[in-house]
Amino acid sequence: MVAENGATIIEIQNITKRFGRMTAVENVSFSLEKGKLVTFVGPSGCGKTTLLRMISGLTEPTQGKIILDGEDITKLRANARDTAMVFQNYALFPHMTVAQNVGFGLQVMKKPKEEIKREVARILELVQLDGLGHRKPQQLSGGQQQRVALARALSLHPKILLLDEPLSNLDANLRVMMREEIRKLQKKLNLSIIFVTHDQEEAMSISDILVVMDKGVVKQVGSPIEIYQRPVDEFVANFVGHINFLSGKAAAISGGRMTFRTEHGSLAFELPEFDVSEGDRLKVVVRPESIGIVRPGDSTNSDENIIEGRIESSMYIGSIIRYTVAAGDQIVYVDESDPQYGRIFQEGEKIHLKLKKNIHMLKT
Repeated sequence: MVAENGATIIEIQNITKRFGRMTAVENVSFSLEKGKLVTFVGPSGCGKTTLLRMISGLTEPTQGKIILDGEDITKLRANARDTAMVFQNYALFPHMTVAQNVGFGLQVMKKPKEEIKREVARILELVQLDGLGHRKPQQLSGGQQQRVALARALSLHPKILLLDEPLSNLDANLRVMMREEIRKLQKKLNLSIIFVTHDQEEAMSISDILVVMDKGVVKQVGSPIEIYQRPVDEFVANFVGHINFLSGKAAAISGGRMTFRTEHGSLAFELPEFDVSEGDRLKVVVRPESIGIVRPGDSTNSDENIIEGRIESSMYIGSIIRYTVAAGDQIVYVDESDPQYGRIFQEGEKIHLKLKKNIHMLKT
């Protein structure tokens, strides 16, 4: 990942971490532009938190370098780095007030008392906790405690803010609200943030850049749109959102298009971005919301990519209805939006699935 539009705030060079014979992070390299939010996302045990801890100085790399704003900080202790970390459990001091928690780092730095008081008041107002400085952490809600932890980190004015699953202890509605607040704060203050989560929706909604990891290896780096619409392999496609795969063989390539032969018949697609030759085995990668679903009598255009199917089941989720469709021996998932104004198909009903001609593919 290269910072193209501005100055680089952090550069990770071939970082590896081994614990005995186990490799937690393997040869990871990337750089981040100042004022951007990058999220490390992946399943539990993929190495994302280990990578974050190496950046913070809490874990020492086995090999590689960490360059922060032009300075090699690989060997520096955690408290000597210009970073600040917000932990999953917030790590607040229960015997201190909110104001004392927020001002603790400034006190350690031996800042004047009046300066600490002014800075704490400013930051509490920034995170919408003004008036609560006298309270203890246990007197606050989960969302408020998360804001205190964030305020304490911000009080140090770090060059980069590290957030390790900071929303995982909150309920679903509060998580959504807090990730929106973090995003607003990041843009308002032009913060450089590295965010860690295993929640795909959270990662997609909050990030400028996603780093998708699996088994210590970076699988793909890109914007949320790139990762979602053009995954590089089946792991990334499966991990970020729901997905359907359709296997087949390229045939009759001509004029930027090809015939794609499948068990469901021949379909017509535009050529993918990579080179394809006749006879190549490929997989179509298609999201449930990108598939049309109609009654057989409604699909009259012979040029359309039609697959015959039967409704196996449906799940009403308010804003969408998710159909499970049997197409031959394959199960296909289809999402129809705004179902209250459309026709709802019934279990056992025969339908046609419509695929677009411009579709993402993978080589197999």
